[in-house]
Amino acid sequence: MPVELRKRKAPAPAPAPPAKKQSKATKVATKVKEAVKGKPAKSAGANGASKPAKPVVGATITLEGFGGEIETNDGTKTTLKDLVDESKSGVVLFTYPKASTPGCTNQACLFRDSYEPLTSGGLAIYGLSTDSPKANTTFKTKQNLPYPLLCDQGATLIDAIGLKKAPKGTTRGVFAVDKAGKVLLAEPGGPAATVDAVKKLVGDSEGAETEEEEPEAEKKAEDAKAANGEADGREKSDES
Repeated sequence: MPVELRKRKAPAPAPAPPAKKQSKATKVATKVKEAVKGKPAKSAGANGASKPAKPVVGATITLEGFGGEIETNDGTKTTLKDLVDESKSGVVLFTYPKASTPGCTNQACLFRDSYEPLTSGGLAIYGLSTDSPKANTTFKTKQNLPYPLLCDQGATLIDAIGLKKAPKGTTRGVFAVDKAGKVLLAEPGGPAATVDAVKKLVGDSEGAETEEEEPEAEKKAEDAKAANGEADGREKSDES
């Protein structure tokens, strides 16, 4: 009688080794990794929009809403657009850090002393700072300034023209824009440099106007000469 072979049972799998306990430092590192992985990237601005670029000479800005609302030293609310609309050919803003300080007084007085030639072409001059209306009125009265001082206590316009100092403050400089919103000047500078920049701007614009007038005058002279020549010709013909 054949012997019946019994099948051997497969050995049971070895139990898995117990999981190692994570150290406190490892747990913290894991949590940090998970937090960074799931965290959305920060947007460029508060609303996800990037900050507008600083205006450059030759560019045209949209005057409507540019720089927000400011006020004159006598408390009148206004905007850059309103100031440009009221001007004959454009607006010059010179910025200064603080009213009645030595450097700012020097700058304001240089603009005061050159006020007539600087405005002869139709540009309107304004000082611009974050000072209060009271501080700027005192400054204007004491220095006998012939132009208004603008109070931008939130630094919205100063920031828009690229002359806000981070994190807080104002960079001394000058900004000019024409009636169409074309940027004519946009640069930082010392008291004398800001005035000189406007003098050069006015001189260049007057030179360009003279160049345009000269060909026109020459054309009129040539037309008059031709007319005189024709008249002389007619007189000789009549005499013969």
